[in-house]
Amino acid sequence: MYKKILYGAAGAAGASVVAWRTMFPWIGDDLIMMKLGSKALKKQVEDIEKGIFLVNRFEDQVHKNPDKVFIIYDDNLFTFKTMDEQANRVANAAKSLGLRVGDTVALFCSNSPEFIWTFLGLQKIGVIVAMVNTSIHAKALAHSVIASGASVLMVGAGDDLKNTAIEAADDMENVKIWLQGCSSSQLPANFLSFDDLMYRALPVPIDKSYRSEVDAMTTCCYIYTSGTTGLPKPTFIQQLKAQAIGSTHYVLSINENDILYLVLPLFHSAACMSLWSALNAGATVVLRKKFSASHFWQDVRKYNVTIFQYIGELCRYLLAQKPSELDRKHKVRAIIGNGLRKDIWTEFQTRYGIPFICEFFAATDGNTLLFNASNKPGAIGRLSPFMRRLEPNPRRLVKYDYNTAEPVRDKNGRCIEVDRPGEAGLFISFIPPEARNKPIYRAAAEATAKKIIRNAFVDGDEYYNYGDLLYRDKDYFLYFNDRIGDTFRWKGENVSTTEVANILTNVDFIQDANVYGVSVPGQDGRAGMAALTLTKDTNLSPEKLKKIYDYCEKELPRYARPIFLRNLEEDILTVTFKQKKNNIVKEGFNPMEIKDRLYFRDEQSRTYIPLTADVYPKVLKAKL
Repeated sequence: MYKKILYGAAGAAGASVVAWRTMFPWIGDDLIMMKLGSKALKKQVEDIEKGIFLVNRFEDQVHKNPDKVFIIYDDNLFTFKTMDEQANRVANAAKSLGLRVGDTVALFCSNSPEFIWTFLGLQKIGVIVAMVNTSIHAKALAHSVIASGASVLMVGAGDDLKNTAIEAADDMENVKIWLQGCSSSQLPANFLSFDDLMYRALPVPIDKSYRSEVDAMTTCCYIYTSGTTGLPKPTFIQQLKAQAIGSTHYVLSINENDILYLVLPLFHSAACMSLWSALNAGATVVLRKKFSASHFWQDVRKYNVTIFQYIGELCRYLLAQKPSELDRKHKVRAIIGNGLRKDIWTEFQTRYGIPFICEFFAATDGNTLLFNASNKPGAIGRLSPFMRRLEPNPRRLVKYDYNTAEPVRDKNGRCIEVDRPGEAGLFISFIPPEARNKPIYRAAAEATAKKIIRNAFVDGDEYYNYGDLLYRDKDYFLYFNDRIGDTFRWKGENVSTTEVANILTNVDFIQDANVYGVSVPGQDGRAGMAALTLTKDTNLSPEKLKKIYDYCEKELPRYARPIFLRNLEEDILTVTFKQKKNNIVKEGFNPMEIKDRLYFRDEQSRTYIPLTADVYPKVLKAKL
């Protein structure tokens, strides 16, 4: 079906391109995207029909270029052959311990070659990999493992990861824990050293027939997302979707000569885009454990990097570095990512001499992808009339209700499309019949139901609700406006207001917590703020403020810890006792405009301090 749409439209477009170009000057970009997309889709269809998936592509690269460097990490070179031998050891060791096709292993591991060969080795025997966020604490770790249905937790090297796993062990009954980076003599009882098993395992390949049951709709892995229901939810990534994720860099014309720089965490879908695209293309990946602004361009120049992936905050941190005469001395030909603000796009591109910036819009749990392949500052994609005509059920922007995060319906019960440039609308995408009645998240049926919009334009149709507001300009370029619902974005992560509120109310003197995100000038995303209702006759003394600080430090990942506190003098509730957010979100954190006492998270003094009129200007200039 997709091939007929793409190829048929391409032929018709050729005959009328002159007329279309007169009306729509950006049609050339649409045609390029259509051509590239058609090529990528054709390859995906061919692979799926032949039963070729991500791990098969990796094995093809091993056969084709065994001695080509696949991963560079800490100046160590790992060829495709080396990575394959290690992956084979993982597969044989896991198989000897009884893992089979369809089983699940939760992988709790930092960026490293071990993460990659463990993932590939488990794929070789058809085991699902649940890629767990390494910044979470013990309680969320236990929840993440149990929610995935994993029978095994594989813990990467490092005392921080090991200690978190040990702390979470009591809450993970019947889950085996295997650790990398240490021997059996260094482990507590009931823990297994996977390194000892790897040492004894043979590097011989597993016959492909062992995973013959794997097909396009088989789950490849789980990537976690935090949504409106609180704790991390494992999102189904089928082999088909993994192939699509690994084809995203077609827009950059990626090839085997490219060298990608990857500093984003491998458990995140953004990093998967780069890693899996490089794997498919046979390109080289320079991997770093975590992002460092001071080392970024040194690495890019040292390793002759040609492509890197960003998030908006990453670009802002790089711009904050002292200008250097070497800023434009590199071989980067293209970058791809999301969250690059329009106000710094041109400055970043000009200062560092980046020829092509490709901003995209997507969601781990979504079913579509938007690209800005036109170098248009700030845009995340296009929904032009020409491209919409190629889609039998085009993606849409519809009017919304901010309070419910749901579309507004007309008198006939149908969604109402936004039709004016500049007007924000809720972005939704069509779910084809063959993809319906399938869960988006594992063990979270209610959360899946909240993402589906039914009978949007005709009886029986279904659309995926992204919960994001976009708007278009007169040339049909799309721009991100905001998130609605119970999440906001900070430090490149989605923060669940429900999860943070639940943590805060565990503090004995906090009766209720209304959590939301507030805009801070010069900062990407929204900083966390918690409006607190205290128990009767309680004041926020320095001791209590310190207790909140320490509790958040212990129970919440860094990106989810509230930056601001507001001590409410009275509850802000609806008549049905639901928290009202609209007004307090708009009020922000300005002490000159808010009568309630405000506090700021001060990492230097390791507590919350009063946010007074004198402190407020300093906060605006601070690096949060």
